[in-house]
Amino acid sequence: MLASTDDSAQPQRKARLAVFDFDGTSIDGQSGALFSVYLWRHGLMSVPRALALSWWGLRYKLHLPQSQDEARELVFGALEDLGHRDIDKIMHEFHESVLKDRYRPEALAEVAKRRKEGCVTLLVSATFAPIAADAAKTLGADDYIATGMECDADGNYTGRVAGTVVQGPEKVVAVTRWADAHLGKGAWTLAYAYGDHHTDATLLSAAAKCYAVCPGETLRKLARQHGWEVLEWGDSPAKMGPKKGLARRAARR
Repeated sequence: MLASTDDSAQPQRKARLAVFDFDGTSIDGQSGALFSVYLWRHGLMSVPRALALSWWGLRYKLHLPQSQDEARELVFGALEDLGHRDIDKIMHEFHESVLKDRYRPEALAEVAKRRKEGCVTLLVSATFAPIAADAAKTLGADDYIATGMECDADGNYTGRVAGTVVQGPEKVVAVTRWADAHLGKGAWTLAYAYGDHHTDATLLSAAAKCYAVCPGETLRKLARQHGWEVLEWGDSPAKMGPKKGLARRAARR
C-alpha cells in the first residue's frame, strides 16, 4: 500500500521565533538616554526637560514607580515644533551617528545564526519605532516591534504614545499579537529570547530557551533562580575605541 502524499495529513511544523531585546542586549547602552543626550548636544532640548528626563531615569534605575509614557513624551515634547519627516530624519541620523558603533558583535552573529537555523528573528524594544526600523536592518532581523508615537489627521506627531510602550510584560503581548497576525494562531513557538534587564523576565520566561545578556544584578539573580543561561557579550566598537573597533569591523569583512 502506498503512503499518502496528502500534505494535509502531515502535521504542520510550527515557525520558530527568536526574539531579541535592543537596549543593553543588541547594543551597548540605552538608546533613550543616548537620544536625549544627542538632542541636548544639538540644542533641541531645554534644561528643565533634560532634568525631568534625568529624574525619570534615576527612578527607573532604582526600580521606583514611574510612567513609561512619561519619558517618551518628554523626549517628543522637545521636538514639538518639527514635522513628522524632520523628526524621523533626526532619529535616523541619531542611529547612524551614535548607535551604529554600539552594536554588540555577538548580537549580530546571534541573529545571523538563528536565521540560518530557520528561525524568524524579531527585534522587540521600547525604543521609538523609527529607531527600531533602522536597528532591525542593521541586525538583519526579519521585523521589529517598538513603541509608536501618535499622529494627528495631518500625519504629524502629537507627542503622545500610541497604544502601549513595548516594555516588560507588554513585550510578550506584542510578540504574540505580531506572530498570530504574521504566522497564524497556533502556528508558531517562541524558541529563543534574549534580554538584559529584569523587566525582560516575562519575555525570557515565555521562551523555550532564553538568555540573560550582560544582565543587571536583579536579572542575574533571577537567572540563577530559574537556571537561565547568562551570556557575557563583549564591548561594542564604541567602547573598544577607534583602533580596536576598526580592526574588528575589518575582520568581519
